[in-house]
Amino acid sequence: MTVSRIAVIGGDGIGPEVIEQAIRVADAALAKYGGQVEWNRLPWSGDHYLKTGELMPTNAWDILRQHDAILLGALGHPQVSDQITLHGLLLPMRRKFDLYLNLRPAYLFAGVPCPLHNVDSRTGALLPKPPGSIDMLVYRENTEGEYAPIGGRLYLGTPHEVAVQTNVFTHRGCERVMRAAFEGARKRRKKVTSITKSNAQQFGMVLWDEVFKEVSRDYPDVQANSLLVDAAAMDFVRKPETFDVVVASNLFGDILTDLSAIITGSMGMAASANINPERKFPSMFEPVHGSAPDIAGKGIANPLAAILSASMMFEHLGMEKVGKSLREAVAKVLQDGTVRTPDLGGTATTADLGAACCAAV
Repeated sequence: MTVSRIAVIGGDGIGPEVIEQAIRVADAALAKYGGQVEWNRLPWSGDHYLKTGELMPTNAWDILRQHDAILLGALGHPQVSDQITLHGLLLPMRRKFDLYLNLRPAYLFAGVPCPLHNVDSRTGALLPKPPGSIDMLVYRENTEGEYAPIGGRLYLGTPHEVAVQTNVFTHRGCERVMRAAFEGARKRRKKVTSITKSNAQQFGMVLWDEVFKEVSRDYPDVQANSLLVDAAAMDFVRKPETFDVVVASNLFGDILTDLSAIITGSMGMAASANINPERKFPSMFEPVHGSAPDIAGKGIANPLAAILSASMMFEHLGMEKVGKSLREAVAKVLQDGTVRTPDLGGTATTADLGAACCAAV
């Protein structure tokens, strides 16, 4: 039997706490459905940097290339600059391994309170959003756009100081994420919404719009439309049910998916996959919630985003039964409603929720 080698980077803050629960639940699913995984825990983190003076070894990228996938908890340490953590590992990884496809699902599970409500047309009463009514998948371009590390600063520390941050949009970069979105929509409800701001950003976003129109012509069976990012933010709140697949630039996709996580219950359930579709490099899977240093070490972090990220990882690796079982376990625990971390209105610990998911598997 083939052994899948997974590089595990717990990282900072609550990262190690939630990742260990994801591994715990994954091991339960592997024991039930079969499959062999070698978890290779790497200590790369802000704490590691403070102890050793380096975030990771000089051959770190070669080490990661030897794995089939990467499971990352979070990066971001209050005593270590983001230039060392985020810009030293996370963002370079996306570019070095060409992880241009960032998938971020948002789904309203049964048993999860939604901050939004429907209005009864007869009585005006507020009605809860039904489970599954919010079900969107954001395809975020992950390697260029607004997060391209191009720019600089002049005249530092003077009244004339200047900072220039250059957005980079290429035809190739836009096209490949858009084609992935249309292909994904064909497996869902056949609707793609492009997020733009071409009325104000007259170069990069205009190219984005032009490429979207070109690509959409190759998918006549998929409904295609475009929304300005501010209108999209409003509609994520006003009528999130209308979204199926959303394709967005690096910055817009990053911001909007925080909003989609909140309207489906919590950042603690926001999973993501950073994919190299050509499989030339290992893809990376991580919860979206960040390191949350304010609750780190308290044992109350929600591990469901990490578990759902692991679910996406196993599906990517071709271990569909294991991946599906993780998602179904999360759904069962949420619907039952007896074990919930504080972000979901409960008092359970991180380990309690992990144990409940293991039992559900």
